[in-house]
Amino acid sequence: MSRVGKLPIEIPAGVQITVNDKNLVTVKGKLGELTQQVDPCITLKIESSTITVERHTEQKRHRAMHGLYRALVANMVKGVSEGFKVVQELVGVGYKASANGQILELALGYSHNIFVDLPVEIKVETITERGKNPIITLTSYDKQLLGQVAAKIRSLRKPEPYKGKGIRFLGEVVRRKAGKSGDKK
Repeated sequence: MSRVGKLPIEIPAGVQITVNDKNLVTVKGKLGELTQQVDPCITLKIESSTITVERHTEQKRHRAMHGLYRALVANMVKGVSEGFKVVQELVGVGYKASANGQILELALGYSHNIFVDLPVEIKVETITERGKNPIITLTSYDKQLLGQVAAKIRSLRKPEPYKGKGIRFLGEVVRRKAGKSGDKK
């Protein structure tokens, strides 16, 4: 058995889950609605307050799908009930971030500002305090979309190993390298 796949998923109050005959899972909650197509080799059984994910055979592919779809459904349930949050910080002199609706404006040391148009499912908030690095907070109920957008923002200026400048996730440790040392003869 898959260690992840055999765990039941608790359904919190206020979350509705439906599975149609084509294995399309729909999860509705207070924050939004998500859908996911599930492989035909996997079945979902909905009891009163839990969901269990089962596979038909012990084939390697089916075992892999078992844990995958259990994790996807669990993320959907958590997303529509609690939501997900990603916090990024801008490290560098003159780096700035400001949010205007669904548009994030970034000043990252280039000759021009970068404007990132965010999907409507993602809420953005920026904090700029004097003497501290600017902080970007992204929240959404869709974990996959949130991670994709956060990775796109980070790719605009990845942290470099010599000075540590760039966009990094809060708490991320960047391995630093020593710079060139002059030959002393």
